[in-house]
Amino acid sequence: MTEPDRRKADAELLSAVGLRAGLNRAQLDALATLEQFGWRLRFVRRPLFLDPIPVVFRDDGERFVVIETDGSLNEQPDFLIRR
Repeated sequence: MTEPDRRKADAELLSAVGLRAGLNRAQLDALATLEQFGWRLRFVRRPLFLDPIPVVFRDDGERFVVIETDGSLNEQPDFLIRR
């Protein structure tokens, strides 16, 4: 008998409120606008002693952007995302 993937269960437990915690007003405003166009907040990087970095994906999962602290979008962040 195989066990279900625990990572998926953990991801389902994360609420939208939990992901948004720590984001500033400019990031939240940019996120709200992106969500109207079919983008979804997938995860937030939380580097030690730095501001949170929200990563937003298109519904197809192929494109992603980072919302910077000033609310601008960065289509070419300086980190890689595993697929």
